[in-house]
Parts: sequence; C-alpha cells; structure tokens
Amino acid sequence: MQEQNEQDFVTLDDWDFDVEEETTNVVYVKETIDDNKKARSSSIPSLNILKDFGNGFRKLKGQKINVHTSESAYAPRVCKLSTDEILRLGGQKFIQSTESSVSGLDHPFGGALFSLRDEDYSRSVELVERLLASAEKVEEKLFDRAINLLNECEKLSSKSGNPVERLVYYFSGALRERVDRETGKESTKSVGLHDMQDLQNALRGINACTIAVQDMPICQVVKFAGIQAIVENIGNAKKVHIIDLEIKMGVQWTILMQALTTHPKNSQNHLEYLKITALLSGVDQSRTNVEETGKRLMSFAESFHIALCFKIVEVEDVADLKREDLDIDPDEVIAVYSQYFMSNLLTQQEKLDSLIGFIGGLNPRIMIVAEVEANLNSPVFANRFIEALFYHGAFFDLFEDCMKNDESTRMAMESEVMWHGIRNIIAVEGEERRIRHVSIQLWREYFKRFGMVEIRMSNSSLYQAKVVVDKFSGGNSFTLQMNENYLAIGWKGIPLNSLSAWKFRKRNPFHGVYLTL
Repeated sequence: MQEQNEQDFVTLDDWDFDVEEETTNVVYVKETIDDNKKARSSSIPSLNILKDFGNGFRKLKGQKINVHTSESAYAPRVCKLSTDEILRLGGQKFIQSTESSVSGLDHPFGGALFSLRDEDYSRSVELVERLLASAEKVEEKLFDRAINLLNECEKLSSKSGNPVERLVYYFSGALRERVDRETGKESTKSVGLHDMQDLQNALRGINACTIAVQDMPICQVVKFAGIQAIVENIGNAKKVHIIDLEIKMGVQWTILMQALTTHPKNSQNHLEYLKITALLSGVDQSRTNVEETGKRLMSFAESFHIALCFKIVEVEDVADLKREDLDIDPDEVIAVYSQYFMSNLLTQQEKLDSLIGFIGGLNPRIMIVAEVEANLNSPVFANRFIEALFYHGAFFDLFEDCMKNDESTRMAMESEVMWHGIRNIIAVEGEERRIRHVSIQLWREYFKRFGMVEIRMSNSSLYQAKVVVDKFSGGNSFTLQMNENYLAIGWKGIPLNSLSAWKFRKRNPFHGVYLTL
C-alpha cells in the first residue's frame, strides 16, 4: 500500500467523494488466432460480441467514485436515451431480424424495444439496425446488398444530426470505403499510412481541435491524476528528470511545476532542477512544434522560479535509443510519462519490446501509462466493428453534452479526429490499419514480461480526477472507477481511457529473475 501524505499536492480534508465496492468483475475479450477461423463460419450472424454488449459487457465495474455535480452545473435539456442505449436497442432489433426463432424477450437486451414510443428514438434505432445489417453484408462480401443498405443509411444520417445520426453517417462512410477497396474501385482514397500521418501532424499544430482535445475532461483527468502519482513517488528529490514519450503541448508539465512549488518536501529541500526530455521518434512528430512546447515550458518555469532543462532527443527509431542520449545524472529521480503513445507501436513488436526494455534499464521511480480502454485490434472485422461502434458512440454522446455551446469545434472534432480514426479501424486491414488499441488487461500481460509491477492509484490521484470532472458541464455523466489498481475513465458507464502507474523490478543478472526493489 502506497503511503499517503496529507500535504501531497492535495488536502484530503476536502475529499468529498465516496468509493463503493461492486461485486461483479470486469470481463475482457482476448482475441486469439482461432478468431480468424471462427470468422469464416460465424462472423456477425453469431452476434456473440453484440449480445455481450446487451449483457452490460464493457460497462465499468469495480470501485465506483461517485461524482456529485450540482444541478446548476448540469441541467439536461430533456430526459433522453443515451447513444449507448440506442445502440443496444438497435442491436436487439438486429438480433431479432437475424434470429427469428428466439423471442426478443429472451434476449439480453430485454423487452425495452417494445416500450419505445418516441418517434425520433424509433428512427435512430432503425438506423442502427440498418448499419449493423450493412456491416454484416460487408463481412459476408455481399457487396451489392451492402451498398443498398448503406444508401439507406446515408439518406437517413447526417453529420449535423443527433449523435446517432452523426455516428452512422461516419461509420457508413467507412463501410462504403471498405467496399470500394475490396471491389477494386480506383476512386478509393487511401485511409492508411499517409492519411493518418497527415492527421497526426495537423493535431500536433496549435488549432481548435488540438486545444479541444487537450481541454477534454478525459484528457485532463489523465493529466491531473497522473501528475499527482508522479509527485507522490518522486518524494523529496532535488533533481527530477521527466522522460515524456510524446509531449504534445506539454500542459501536464505546467501542472507538475505548480505542484512542485507547493509541495512541502520540495520547498524545504530546495529542488535544484527539473529536467524534461521530450522523445521525438519517427516521422509522425514535428520538431518545430516540440521546440515551441519547450519554449512555453521554459517561460512557465521561469515564472515559478524553477530551474528547468528542456531537451529534445530525436531518433529515427525508438530501438536506437541509448542511455547517453538522455544525459542522466546518477542522482536524478526519473519518471516516465506515456500518454496514448505505446499503442502506436503495437504493429511493431520489436520496437515496442526495445522501448520497454530500455525504459526498464533506466530504473525509473514511476512510469505513468494512459491508453484507450477498448479492444480495437481484433483480427475479426465483426468484433472490431461492434467494439468501435460502441466506443465512438460514447464519444459522440459526450460531445453532444459537453460541446453543445461550441458546435463548430464539435463538428471539427468529429469530422477530423473521429472520422479519421473510424476510417482507419473499419476501412483498411494489414499494415495500413495503424489504430490498434487494446485493453489494459492485455497491457498487463505484456508488461509482466519486463518485470513491471502495477502500483495502485492513490486516493489523492482519485481526488484530482474527481475535482477535474466536477468542473465540467455534464460532469455527473463521467464515470470514474477503480478497477483493481488502475483508474478507468468513462462516459455513462462506457470505458474510454485507462490510467495506470508502474514500477520496474531489478533483474538479477546471475539468475535471470526479477527482484522486487
């Protein structure tokens, strides 16, 4: 159990949220090679994963952190079904149409569909049913029938409609591009490597979407709770070295600087310097943008009278990293920060292995890992489609509630960020499919190979997460839950991100085993 200090960054006297125990464990799906064989005979008609969603699969469970938001902070315009609920009802209707021998009342979705009376909801449910039928035909390579269904979807959906209509608009577009690719249409635009690089480069510039992403409550929860964990683990270190695997705008380090200046231990022992090393690898990052981030951080540090050393370490390949590149002082306490970075290397196993091994060799005091909490790496198209549909559906619902006063930014987020991701997940296969997120359960299994030990997120980190969520309109729809040692962040019960903290065991060179530090 991690020791708590009442004066570490936050005061727990103000801690006013509750933690409740849930008895049901989270269930995860782990894809295997056999899934490819199953796909040939069952594909979407088996509906196993869709039924799982109806049973509450992927709903957050564990220790629930109750978020108390005042009515004035969040006043829903009307009592309405969430996008997730409509997707489940559409799934029920699709199941009924494909398994007519089974009564709808016996399905995991229950009889909710029969009590649905609102005309708008009925249209949305039918739209979801058509989308699922389209995906089924694409999976079965019945492309003519798929195109007919997609034509219906496109007539009834819109990028400016309600969340379900917008979601179906983008997913039907991705399905159509998949059909075009599989039928060899020359007009198909690449949605793979170049397309994703263009998006990533655009997001690394300062624009409305970049700022909106950084300002999203989910991203802020990751930053504040993650930095809290770092502060607790670096203790009274006089020399602190942060290694950021993908720094982006670097907002998280302004939070750290503020925390260090108010941290009693560091105030008493006079922090000598803070060193931030920004890793720049491959072709996906812009050195100019990282340099601008460094200038902003240097200016911020100066205002807080912190001696900051900012360095960019640029390598073509993460496998080329060397300890001497980082200018590590033996007296430094090292912390590593990885926010949505490692999943980029899932298709490059050797590089990922090399990176984790290299980090372990640095013996960091703590490593913070934030990743998407979704299984978007399945080799089975049907499973990947359903998982992506519910995952993105939660985001479209979130945007509807939290960006209702900024429609232009919402539309830009959906048409630029969400659309590019949906296309890459749905329309392409092989090396071109670069978005391959997996659940933390799979990350755990992988990290074990490198002697990594998970640290439970502290109450202070949970407090930071709760404070962030409380500030936002729609805050009571955010879900913060402790599942085992990590913090799961979701929207209306659907997990979206995970935040976890890790330490490395020291390897015994004589026996090839790991020793707990």
